[in-house]
Amino acid sequence: MTSQHSRHSAETPQFPRRGSYAEAVRIGALLRKETVGGGLLVLMAAIAIIWANSPWAEGYFWLRDLEFGYEPWHLRLSLGAWAADGLLAIFFFLVGLELKRELVAGDLRRFSTAIVPVVAAIGGVVVPAAFYIAIVAPDAELAKGWAIPTATDIAFAVAVLAIIGSHLPSALRIFLLTLAVVDDLMAIGIIAVFYTESIELVPLLLALLTIALYAVLAQRYRQFFHLRPVAAWAVLLPIGVVAWAFVHAAGIHATIAGVLLGFTIPVLHRRRDAVGEGEPGLAEVFEHRFRPLSAGFAVPVFAFFSAGVALGGHEGFIAALTDPVTIGIVAGLVVGKPIGIVLATWVITRARGIRLDPALKWIDITGVGLLAGIGFTVSLLITELSFPGANPHHDHAKVGILVASLIAAILASILLSIRNRRYRRIALKEAVDADGDGIPDVYQDR
Repeated sequence: MTSQHSRHSAETPQFPRRGSYAEAVRIGALLRKETVGGGLLVLMAAIAIIWANSPWAEGYFWLRDLEFGYEPWHLRLSLGAWAADGLLAIFFFLVGLELKRELVAGDLRRFSTAIVPVVAAIGGVVVPAAFYIAIVAPDAELAKGWAIPTATDIAFAVAVLAIIGSHLPSALRIFLLTLAVVDDLMAIGIIAVFYTESIELVPLLLALLTIALYAVLAQRYRQFFHLRPVAAWAVLLPIGVVAWAFVHAAGIHATIAGVLLGFTIPVLHRRRDAVGEGEPGLAEVFEHRFRPLSAGFAVPVFAFFSAGVALGGHEGFIAALTDPVTIGIVAGLVVGKPIGIVLATWVITRARGIRLDPALKWIDITGVGLLAGIGFTVSLLITELSFPGANPHHDHAKVGILVASLIAAILASILLSIRNRRYRRIALKEAVDADGDGIPDVYQDR
């Protein structure tokens, strides 16, 4: 009877699946990095809101709308547009790189473990969009903002998790990261399909050729650059900038270039061993160089230029809160996100016979669902594409994003802090290394 039970447990897929020790270390390091980036993100957004509603607000909007660039390539943009189209491409390059890593070397490479976060991400997109559409239904013009509450801000959500979830299981953290990456990829797909009005074929063809060249050089960098990833980085960077410019000139949102370029980077290194030691590969070199630039500069600067909303005093703030757009965004992010993620996770685990990790409860998944309701960076980006700057719903949507992200962060922090205290006791046991090999026994006991 016992042997049958053990055999059944071994054959039953488990969610979340405990990754390798090297993966747990990588996730922990990523969380620590994003804590600083998330703090800068909040700080810059707060400065923008205060400045935009101060007696010196005119200076903020003058700076945001200041234009410069090269007109023939459609590159004469305002500072705010440069931040949204240019700097965010760095952020989405890392999104593409992280997703490639998950597909090739992470949990997404196995269908049994990939299906859960992918379906959860789909639920986290469909349900918030349905909430929004249901609320704004009387006014068809407002429906164009349906994608605003579908995105999760990786930097913000991971920063909150890193601050309050020091002892939460690594599998749950990996689930959040995977969920957020897939969520952002879906958001980029939505931007490409629903927010691209026209495409210029010649720049598009040049963009594809440039990206193809970039991919060949990235995959064969050892042959072209004499086994030196640093040399590869120096050559690939300007080619990537040219690809970004062609994508932008083609009429496609240029952040998509970042995702495509990230997908071309090889993430495996044949000389690396099972615990991740050895010579770093190109993916590691790029992440090492670009993640601080993304988290410490690109995303905070974008937040600074996008979060500045002139509320117009108490009456203006009340008008924003009563706008169906604001209500739809808040309902979608705060209510729709956790419902969609938890419901989709429950359905797929039941349908596929996947058991939840015995150490986790559904309340933990609910906490991650609330955390995914922090839709800051990509939601602000979609707002810029949904409503013109002169449209009052443009600023009201930003108010909705800020309010919803704050509420989601507070609710998730309360819930996960309670759970974190429970897992702190478990962590003491999991830290045991009886054989003294430097790897906790829990990662060797399958």
